[in-house]
This record gives sequence, C-alpha cells and structure tokens, in this order.
Amino acid sequence: MQFIDQASIILKAGKGGNGIVSFRREKFVPAGGPSGGNGGKGGSIILVADTNLQTLLDFKFNREIFAKDGFKGGPNKRSGASGENTILKVPCGTEVKDINTGIILGDLTEDNQSLTIAHGGRGGHGNAYYLSNQNRAPESFTEGKEGERWEVQLELKLLAEVGIIGLPNAGKSTLISVLSSARPKIANYPFTTLIPNLGVVRKADGNGCLFADIPGLISGAAEGVGLGHDFLRHIQRTKILIHLIDSIAESPVHDFEVIENELKRYGNGLLNKERIVVLNKMELVDENYLKTITKKLENVSKKKVLVISSSLCKGLSSLLSEVWNRI
Repeated sequence: MQFIDQASIILKAGKGGNGIVSFRREKFVPAGGPSGGNGGKGGSIILVADTNLQTLLDFKFNREIFAKDGFKGGPNKRSGASGENTILKVPCGTEVKDINTGIILGDLTEDNQSLTIAHGGRGGHGNAYYLSNQNRAPESFTEGKEGERWEVQLELKLLAEVGIIGLPNAGKSTLISVLSSARPKIANYPFTTLIPNLGVVRKADGNGCLFADIPGLISGAAEGVGLGHDFLRHIQRTKILIHLIDSIAESPVHDFEVIENELKRYGNGLLNKERIVVLNKMELVDENYLKTITKKLENVSKKKVLVISSSLCKGLSSLLSEVWNRI
C-alpha cells in the first residue's frame, strides 16, 4: 500500500431542492388552495475516522467530491427528498485544515469520530408555505440554497505513543523490528525507510503500546531538506521520543545535536517532549570508547544515556522499563 499522509481536496455539498407552485384542483374541493411542497435539503459531506485505514491514498486521485442535491417539492404539499450525505472515511489521526485561512476545522483521533465539513443547502419553499389571510392564492416559491464549498487540507499524524528518531542508519528500523512484529526494510545505506513504520510493543501485562519509526531526519529537515520535513508531523502526538544514536558514527555527539536542532527549528512543542537518549550498536565499539562517548552524551544532553544493541537484543529490557515508567 502506498503511504500518503497529505491530501488537498475540494468538498461541495448538495444544493437544496426548489419549492414548487401548485394548486389543488379536485372536483369536490371548490377552494383547494395552494399545495406546492418544499424542496429537500442538499446532502452534506461528513468525514468519519476509521481505525482500519492507515493512509490518505483514496484522496490522491479524487480531488473533488460532491454530495447529492435535494429533490424539488411535489404537489399536495409533498416535500422533496433530501440529498444523500457523502461519507468519507479517513485514518484516525487525520487533521482537517481550511486551505484558505489555515484554520483547523477538526481533528479526528478516535474510531467512528465524525466531522461534518460541508453542510447541504436548505430546500426552497413551495407556494403552500406562503398561504396567509392576506394572500389566499400565493404564486411565490423559492429556489433551494447552494451547499457549502470547502477547500481543505487533510494531514495524517500518526497516533503512536512512542516515536523513534535519529539520523539515517542509527538502527531505528532494526529496533522496532525486534521490539514488535513490524517488519520494515533494513539495509546498510541511508534512507532505507521511506515511510513511518508502526509496531505494537507488548507490556508484561499484555497491553500494547504503539511505537513509530520516524524516517528521514537529517540536518536541514525542518526546512525541507531530505525526507524528514514530511514526517516530523508524525511525532507531534507522541508522548515520548527515543533518540537513537549510532555509536560507530564519526561523531555521536554531533549526531545528537543535529537532531535536537531540527526539533527546535520545527517547533510545535517537539523540543519539550520527553526524550530518552539511547546509544545503539554497542557491540561494534570497544568498552572504553563506549564509556567515553556515553559520558560525553550525558554531559551534552543532561540526560541519562542508555546503551543497547538492537541486533543482539542487549539492553532492550532496560529501555522498555524506562519507556513504561515515563508513560
């Protein structure tokens, strides 16, 4: 499945049905009077969150969506049928924003949560509506109102509790693969991961916690360099960030500072999130160097640094204990 986490669409609700002019003309009803019915209401467009969806792919090629118009009124004061509502299913975590003003119209975070974006137009009145003591035979009617039209931006922000961040090749995909049943692509080159990977990590009591491997963060990501800018939004909802650092990098301390700087530049409260600093690939460096790098990272980050090996599954219990305690 192709991962699409942004979509711009135009939503047009249905027009209300017109009222009509009609008079009762029955043999034994000498003063039948006006009987034109009202038009039906236009259909609305409603977004509904669905936990079974993980992408906004349905909206990639369907950029204009219309609801049904209401039907015109009928004789004998019969009202026209309302237009059918259009229901659009979106993944949980979808934020809806007005393109023209930037105002957030809604945020769908729970299964079956709904949001009516474009309301259908009101139906017009038939001439029976205008009957009065002063006007016994009205010939007036009104047309139905146009439905609302909105241009909206849909943005999917993953609902993971824990986000794994770090430079390419820090071992994020390997970590999520050993902690959960997720099976991301893993290779020894940058940008192996092109989309966020999700995995459920089980606690001892059996409850699950959703982890997300956030790809593509490099220097300049907050300004659109590389892939990171496309995925930084996905850590806005996380409670905790695991900042993974490659111990065999040329300068692990510099790598740490790069990611921290990108969180600061992107804003949106990312720098204020709880972060657990983790040094990965402990098996690939000697013990003295590992101690030295760990000490330097603790001095720079002002945090306790955990040392693990994702590939050998070492130190993972301590990492998960830290995660559960903070959650």
